[in-house]
Amino acid sequence: MMKTDHETAFETFDTELHQSTLLQQYQLKKVAGLPFVYLWPSPSVDRRMLEDMLKLCAAKAMKGKRLTLEMSYVRKSQAFYVYRVRFLVPQRKMFCCGNLCDDCIRFTS
Repeated sequence: MMKTDHETAFETFDTELHQSTLLQQYQLKKVAGLPFVYLWPSPSVDRRMLEDMLKLCAAKAMKGKRLTLEMSYVRKSQAFYVYRVRFLVPQRKMFCCGNLCDDCIRFTS
């Protein structure tokens, strides 16, 4: 079975997180269908460094794919940070709705 770009991106993202030296441990969880990343950083790592690392891992995961990143900080406990990280597939009109839209599917080749 062939994987979608979305599935491949999450696998690459997981691999990149696993290789990061800024983390002691991490966990990917889906809660109510939304993907969350739990990060236990190394002692000298701050939130900005974590966010930069997440963006870099996501950029590597999205390379060559038509995906965009939606990342938001959720909370911090004493031991870990929580972020919601989603890879979004761009939306494209699939049919003409009859409203004479500028981006109508009829005008694309």
